[in-house]
This record gives sequence, structure tokens and C-alpha cells, in this order.
Amino acid sequence: MRFKTRLSLDIAFKYIFKITGLLVLAALAGILGMLVYNSFSFFMDVRPFDFITGMEWNPTGKNPKYGMLPLIVSTTLVTFGAMLIAIPLGIGTAAFISEYASAKVKNILKPMIEMLAAVPSVVIGFLGIVLVGPGIADLANLPNGLNALNGAVLLAVMALPTIITIAEDAIHAIPKTYKEASYALGATKWETLCKVTIPAAAPGIIAAIMLGVGRAVGETMTVLMATGNAALLPDGMFDSVKTMTATIAIEMGEVPYRTTHYFALYAIATVLFGMTLVANLVGEYFINRFRKYHAA
Repeated sequence: MRFKTRLSLDIAFKYIFKITGLLVLAALAGILGMLVYNSFSFFMDVRPFDFITGMEWNPTGKNPKYGMLPLIVSTTLVTFGAMLIAIPLGIGTAAFISEYASAKVKNILKPMIEMLAAVPSVVIGFLGIVLVGPGIADLANLPNGLNALNGAVLLAVMALPTIITIAEDAIHAIPKTYKEASYALGATKWETLCKVTIPAAAPGIIAAIMLGVGRAVGETMTVLMATGNAALLPDGMFDSVKTMTATIAIEMGEVPYRTTHYFALYAIATVLFGMTLVANLVGEYFINRFRKYHAA
């Protein structure tokens, strides 16, 4: 009787988990369908090529311009800058926590890093306005610090908890036999970390980086507050920029319903969805490649 009960529970939970997985896929498909449906209404008025390659975003002008290339470049620039800061710092911190920190330091440091993820994005953006931005302006002799570098620094801070936590778990999960074999061959702790542990943990580290990229690309409030929101093609990290997420957040609340401008914001969201999807697929490709390499 007890065996039949356990078997029934196993079957029930199997279907519950299957249904929840399908619901997630259905929600994702529904979001994509809504974005594509509204984007079609926009592309009936504006050619997709002109939209993607256009150099000017001015939907409220006398002659509206719907060129989102400056928004794409701005988003890419800020995200790339954030990852340049967050990836080495995140992996290095994860390696320190996993391999070098004492139990006491680890028990203090790891919860503090995880608590950083709970800080609201509007608070991070406020710090960018009153602290990081003025510092950048003073160092670079600029009239203000609301630029791509300010946004990159803040996004790096926001992505660090995700990268550190997942990368540390990946490094910690490496079997001890890998390290013991390396030490037996005469390798130092640093050599073992660089040539054995981190390469073996590469799939988990890449997953951590891709989640960090997703965190940076999808952030709205921080970049809205800290980057200056100039819809111009930037020349460098010290220029003010306007990201895709900030554009949607600023304009969606005031745009007339079901106008070309309204549908243009859905088209931006569709492009952003595609960029995030491509980034995740690239990350998944490299994760599977590393897994096959180590399995061989």
C-alpha cells in the first residue's frame, strides 16, 4: 500500500513539474508573440532596415525619425563596459572565496555579496548621480558625469553578485581529485587554480557571465538615471547615451496609444528580446562545447 502511494506521488509530481515547465514556455511564447504582433504594425509604416540602421531617434519631431542604431550602440557600449569590469572582478572574487578565503572570511563575505543583489536599482542609480558621476566628471574634466562609463560602473556593481555567486558555486563543485592530482604533479595552488580548477569550472563560469550580461542588458532604472539619455551615436565611454530599456521606460508612459511611436517601442523591445536570446544561445553553445571537451 505504501509503495502504491509513493508511486502515485511520483507520477503526480512528474506531471506537476511537466506542467510548470510548459507554463514557463507558454509565457515566453506569449511575450514574444505580443511583441512581434505589435511590431508588425510599426513595420507597416517603417521599413525594418531603416529602423535598425537609422542614425536618428526623434519620434516626436515635426518629421519623426525612428532610427534605433544609436540605442543599439549605446546599449552594447554600456553592457560591454560593465562586463569588462565585472567579469575579471567577479571571477577573481569567486576564486578567492572558494580557494583562498578562510571559513570565517567566507561566511562573512559571501552573504554580504549576495545582499548586494537586494539593493534596489533606483538606489544604485542615485549613487551614480551623487557619487560616481561627479567623480568621473572631476577625473576626466567633464561638465557632468552622466555618461556611458557611469552606467557601466553601476551595471558592473549590479551584475557582480550574480557572477560571483554562480561562479563560486561552479568552482567549489569541482572534484577534489582534480586538485589533488595537480598538486601531486608538483603544481602550486595558483597554477592549479588557473590551469585546472577554472578550466574545469568553465561551463558554470560562462553561465554566470551570461546571466550577468542579461542583468546588464535588461536593467532600466539605473541607466535611465545615470547615462544622460542622449539619443545620439556615442563616440566613447565619456559620451551621454540612451539605452533601449531607458527609451521604453521614458516614452511608454506618455506616448499616444496605438500610434506609430507606440508600436516603435514594441519594435525596440522585440530587438532587445532578440539580442538577449542570441547572447543566451551563444553562451549555451560554449557551455556545451566545454562540457563535451572535458567529457572527452
